[in-house]
Amino acid sequence: MTAALSAHELIARHRSTLDQALEAIRTRAYWSPHPEHPKAYGENGSLDAAAGKAAFDALLGSRLDLGQPGTDDWVGGETSPYGVDLGVTYPHADLDVLLPAMKAGQRAWRDAGAEQRAVVCLEILKRISDRTHEFAHAVMHTSGQAFMMAFQAGGPHAQDRGLEAVAYAYVEQVRTPDNAEWTKPQGKRDPLAMNKQFTPVPRGIALMIGCNTFPTWNGYPGLFASLATGNAVLVKPHPRAVLPLALTVQVAREVLAESGFDPNLVALAAERPGEGIAKTLALRPEIRIIDYTGSTEFGDWLEANARQAQVYTEKAGVNTVVVHSTSDYKGMLSNLAFSLSLYSGQMCTTPQNLLVPREGISTDQGPKSYDEVVADLAKSVDGLLGDDARANALLGAIVNPDVKARLEAAAGLGEVALASREITNPDFPGAVVRTPVIVKLDGAKPDDEAAYMSECFGPVSFAVAVDSATDAVELLRRTVREKGAMTVGAYTTDAEVEREVQEACLEEAAQLSLNLTGGVYVNQTAAFSDFHGSGGNPAASAALCDGAFVANRFRVVEVRRDA
Repeated sequence: MTAALSAHELIARHRSTLDQALEAIRTRAYWSPHPEHPKAYGENGSLDAAAGKAAFDALLGSRLDLGQPGTDDWVGGETSPYGVDLGVTYPHADLDVLLPAMKAGQRAWRDAGAEQRAVVCLEILKRISDRTHEFAHAVMHTSGQAFMMAFQAGGPHAQDRGLEAVAYAYVEQVRTPDNAEWTKPQGKRDPLAMNKQFTPVPRGIALMIGCNTFPTWNGYPGLFASLATGNAVLVKPHPRAVLPLALTVQVAREVLAESGFDPNLVALAAERPGEGIAKTLALRPEIRIIDYTGSTEFGDWLEANARQAQVYTEKAGVNTVVVHSTSDYKGMLSNLAFSLSLYSGQMCTTPQNLLVPREGISTDQGPKSYDEVVADLAKSVDGLLGDDARANALLGAIVNPDVKARLEAAAGLGEVALASREITNPDFPGAVVRTPVIVKLDGAKPDDEAAYMSECFGPVSFAVAVDSATDAVELLRRTVREKGAMTVGAYTTDAEVEREVQEACLEEAAQLSLNLTGGVYVNQTAAFSDFHGSGGNPAASAALCDGAFVANRFRVVEVRRDA
């Protein structure tokens, strides 16, 4: 295969970016090569807002032919949460044809080495970045995220996570030298001398099972970690969120071909309605790595049944915030209100349980009773979402009927402190937009425990009254241990309570945010600095991103010879 992009050219183009990423994961300082602001695009080959929208519009009703082998049908059926029928169709694969074709290209990809694989991945990310406006509309109309969130989370933040995975993959692969000269003294005899060669070899074909809510943000870490470590990657999108990942596959195939590699190293596995091919794929012997984001039920099934594969899951948890005391009551309420509202709570990091002592909390505005704290938080959410235009920009749309059903059922679980209301989106009348509901529950009542100890994904939160700070910490600990948590938050001015919360999170391996009152929120994480999940509690078996996330995607094979 003739390469239009040489290894030398790609290294010259991207090595400095890779080096900066390596430095960022070492220092954990802020860094990103991908602009967050829409106006930053439109030069050097990137699409501006108008061109990106036009590119997205041109996709509607089209057939996205990826040139994959084994295509036996064309499938589709995505309908935007905003009420738009996308009408895009995708190749349906005969797996007995596609999987062998994917495997065929792995030898050359393996032999290319860690650096060349890394810069090819960075070229893929650069081309995706240039189309961020187009991808933003694709993410918006498959996930229900509002445009600005789809632009940032589905664009630069997702690209950052992909680059972060490449950086970690590179570090782990070059930890062992390619070659070594080994000499062992033998006293008066001649020394033993050997030449040793060490090669990172891929496990096999990786399966990336995409999610509905964050198809790129959650998908890119696994995709690029596997690709950068030499594995072919089969992308199985969520049936309601195919387009962003299909475009990703399209870009990856183009770059691989132009770089002289087999484009079939990355392929798409779209499915017919109700086909459910994830289980079939997960048990195929060719599949040696699985990345999955979604329900606990299916994640547990993968971990129990896909025994031939290394499985990385991000499942569900019950995220908890301990509210003990604060020196910035207004800031605390504003921060929590935003966290509960962003993307209608449809984030794996959104707080669900707010643990508040029933005797109340101390604040810079004086003592506040449990009822006052909950009522003031409800007012803060109301104030944040009182203007419908701003509410639409924050809430986006309800992603699927299951979320809407959970939201409606939550009102019957306890006393409603903040009722959900319906909002009309004038640009998309078909969108289902709802404000959050806050329900008051009692931590001492067994009937209430059944509600707050279960994940209620969506714009639902429970204000749980507890007897004391000690009880709050114990409930936090039990929740993380039994149900898992992607995030934990706490507000306290008491050093001992802070120590107890921190110790609980360290022991149960939960990521903790303390006393957030400004522009950083518990449900947001920054690539290169923050770890998303820990891999140490039931919510996820991996962290995005650390060495453990990439190191077992390849093995080092040694060839040794007498010198």
